[in-house]
Amino acid sequence: MIRVVVVDDEALVRAGLELILNAAGDVRVVATAAGAEAMAVIAEHRPDVVLLDIRMPDVDGLTLLRQLRETIPRTAVAMLTTFGSDSYVVKALRSGAAGFILKDTRPDQLAQLVRTLAAGGVVLPPRSARGRTGW
Repeated sequence: MIRVVVVDDEALVRAGLELILNAAGDVRVVATAAGAEAMAVIAEHRPDVVLLDIRMPDVDGLTLLRQLRETIPRTAVAMLTTFGSDSYVVKALRSGAAGFILKDTRPDQLAQLVRTLAAGGVVLPPRSARGRTGW
């Protein structure tokens, strides 16, 4: 079972990702959190994968990513974002994120992306992997 924590400032996004991932059978969302409470939740549950919103009002996702790399370095972290050309994503990848997932990703693809992360792989949207965002 792949253990996941979802961190996003929007309750509807957290709940939606939890429902989608828990339906996969081999993936279980063990907790969700919003911003500032995320580090305590992640430390408590020690997930295999964290899906981390890159922009939140009370704490920046990049700040949380740096803290995660220092405290739980083996946990795979993918940044959640709305924009594929977001300059924060480049910083996140350089800071140790295992990739990023666009919030418009098809629900039927999400569990496979989490499996890839848990296996040590990198996930990038196809258009980014082909270099269309100008990074």
